[in-house]
Amino acid sequence: MSFVDRVQITVVAGNGGNGRMSFRHEKFINKGGPDGGDGGNGGDIILLASRNQNTLSTFRYRKIIEAESGQPGGQSRKHGRSAPDLLLAVPVGTAATTLTNEVIADLTEDGQQAIIAKGGRGGYGNAHFVSSRRQAPKIAEKGEPGETQEIKLELKMIADVGLIGLPNAGKSTLLNKLSNAHPEVGDYPFTTLTPHLGVTDIDNTTSILIADIPGLIKGASTGKGLGHDFLRHVERTSVILHMIDAYSPDIVTAYLEIKTELEAYKSELINRPEIVAINKVEGLDSEIVDDLIKQLQNAAPKATPIFAISAQTGYGLRPMLYTIKETIQKAIANKPKAPIVPAVPVLTISDSQRQNEWQVIVKGKKFIVSGVKIEQFAKRTDFNSVSGTDRLFDIMKKMGILNELNRQNIKVGQTIQFGTDPKSKLTY
Repeated sequence: MSFVDRVQITVVAGNGGNGRMSFRHEKFINKGGPDGGDGGNGGDIILLASRNQNTLSTFRYRKIIEAESGQPGGQSRKHGRSAPDLLLAVPVGTAATTLTNEVIADLTEDGQQAIIAKGGRGGYGNAHFVSSRRQAPKIAEKGEPGETQEIKLELKMIADVGLIGLPNAGKSTLLNKLSNAHPEVGDYPFTTLTPHLGVTDIDNTTSILIADIPGLIKGASTGKGLGHDFLRHVERTSVILHMIDAYSPDIVTAYLEIKTELEAYKSELINRPEIVAINKVEGLDSEIVDDLIKQLQNAAPKATPIFAISAQTGYGLRPMLYTIKETIQKAIANKPKAPIVPAVPVLTISDSQRQNEWQVIVKGKKFIVSGVKIEQFAKRTDFNSVSGTDRLFDIMKKMGILNELNRQNIKVGQTIQFGTDPKSKLTY
C-alpha cells in the first residue's frame, strides 16, 4: 500500500426523509384523523481515528463520499428509518480542514471521532401539526438536505521522537537497528521516500515511537528536495533526534542547515527538545570524535545532549536512548493540559440569538431572506403545497420578516428567495 498523507475529498451527508401527509382510513372508523409519520434523519459522516490505519491511501481514488439518506415517514404515524452514520477510519494524527484552511477536526487519540458533515433532519408528517385549532392539517415537511463539504485531510504522524538529518546521515540504519521497521538503506541520497515508524523498547517499562522524517535538505521549507512534503510530520513529535554524518565536510554547517529549515517551516520547532547524534564514528580516533562534539557544543543551544554513535555497530546507542527517555518524560510533564471540552455542546444565549437572526436584501425585483432558522424552515417546506407555503408565511409573520418585506415595499407577484438556493423561493 502506498503512503499517502494528503488528500482532498468531497463528503455528502445523507438527506432527511420527507414527512408523510396522510389520513387514517379504516373500516368502521368515520373521519379518521391525520396519521402521517415523520421522516428519518440522514446519516452523518464521521472521522474515526484508528491506530490500525497508517496512511490516507483509502481516499486516493475515493473522491466523493456519500452517506445514506433517511427514509420517508409512513402511514399510521410510522417514523421513517434514520440512516446509519458513515464512519471513515483515518490514522491517528489526521487533521481535517476546509479549502480555506479552517480546522474542522484534529484527531490525536485512538478512537477519537469528529462529525465532518451533518445529516439532514427528517421532516415532520402531518400528524405532528395536529392541535386544538388545527384538526386536519395538510402540512408535511420535506427532509433537510445533508451537509456537503469539500475538505482536505492531512496526516501529521504522532511519534515520541522525530528522526531528522541530511540525506545519508544514517537515519534509516538507526531505525533498522532499534526497531522492527525496515526502511530502505543505501549509499545514495533519498533512499527513504516516505516517513517510517518504528517502536523501540528502552527497558522493561518504556517503549518509544520513532518517526524517520526523510528528505530534508537546504531549502526544504521552500520546496526543494523531498523534505517539504514531510516537514509536517515533525510538528507533533515530543523530541527531535538530529543525526549528523561524522564525515560531513563541515559538521556545524550540516547541523545549522537543518535547524534553519525547521525554523523557516514553523518557528516554534526551534525550541522543541533536541538531542544530537554524530553517526558513523566507528572508524574515527577518539581525538577526532571529541573535536566534532566540541564543534557542535559551540553551535547548538546550551545543554543540548550530544552523542557519538554508530548506528551500524550499535556503539553509543544505549546511553542515548536513556537520555531520550528522560527528555520525553520532561517534555510530556511540561506540556500544557488541553482545555476540557464538555461532552454535550452548551447553547449560550448569544448562540440562540444568532439562530433567530435574519436579514432581507433586495436584488432587483428579488427579495433575499437569509438567517439560520428561517432558511431551515424553508428547506423543509414543500413549495408545491399551498398549506406548506401558508405555514412558511405564518412563520415569517411571527419572526417579523413580513413586516420588513412590507417596509421595503415588496409588491404582489415579486419573488422571495431564502438563502443562496435559487430553488428555495416563493411568490409574495
